[in-house]
Amino acid sequence: MLSVTNRSPGAVLSATAVSRGTVPRFARLIYPLAWAAPMAAWQTLFFVVPLGFLIVLTFWKVENYRLVAALDPVNWIAVYGTPYFWSVYLRTCAMAAGAAALISLIAFPCAYFLAFHLDKGARRLAVLLLITPFFTSYLVRVYTWQAFLGDNGLINAALQGAGLEPVAMLNTVFGTFVGYATLCLPLVVLLQFMSLVNIDRSLIEAARNLRCPPWRTVWAVIVPSARVGLVLGATFAFILTFGDFVSPTYLGGGNPPTLGILITDFTKAGNQWPRAAVVAVTMVTTLILVAFFAVRFAYKTRRRSHG
Repeated sequence: MLSVTNRSPGAVLSATAVSRGTVPRFARLIYPLAWAAPMAAWQTLFFVVPLGFLIVLTFWKVENYRLVAALDPVNWIAVYGTPYFWSVYLRTCAMAAGAAALISLIAFPCAYFLAFHLDKGARRLAVLLLITPFFTSYLVRVYTWQAFLGDNGLINAALQGAGLEPVAMLNTVFGTFVGYATLCLPLVVLLQFMSLVNIDRSLIEAARNLRCPPWRTVWAVIVPSARVGLVLGATFAFILTFGDFVSPTYLGGGNPPTLGILITDFTKAGNQWPRAAVVAVTMVTTLILVAFFAVRFAYKTRRRSHG
């Protein structure tokens, strides 16, 4: 009775109408649509429309270094008919998949420690420290790594001071992966942490009562229970590294090239924006498929485990 008397008369009448099923069907349909409209408008304006223009651009032609509106598949044929494109595509996929796997493996012990070995106050501080790198430009952080990884950088200076030979780290694949970790590692740790911290602790206690070894508890109880966060973290790492241009260019030296570098090469060579658009559409399609199957896998396995 107190909960009813503390509510306004209009709210009471609305609740009564809903409970009796007297609300018009149109009102029941328009209410959820009104909440979904801002997100739908945002996605349409800033994703669907630019993607549609990008697809249209792939059929245009370049004549005398100027874009000409046309409906010609010559750009698709030229790009897809080149073995070089497919080698770059497969290399980019392999590097992104490798970076996602490596970053996920590095992030898991960090997330596990935050979730199971820190109190609430320390967790808040740790989460704040994980968010702090995003306050700084990614490009600035990459430039900072150049000072560390260069031939005369801080790391090689320390190695020489210890009597060791300097190691080439800048303009290598290793440098690219360092940049990938700089971009993705804090985010992956946060995603894994949010999944691990919500695990039912009674499952872990039950495993301990059954004298399950710690490593088996992690593998058989914690990992399946946190699978959604683990899969989403790896997926975000793949998405971010697959389309990254900064690390392969400034830490990897552009060699071997990735799809992001290939796009800039097309735009610089004869102003070939349509062919660059073909590469971009291919990248977007790849990422949509990867995200779709990853999310489906994560939540499908979760439903099976609960079933």
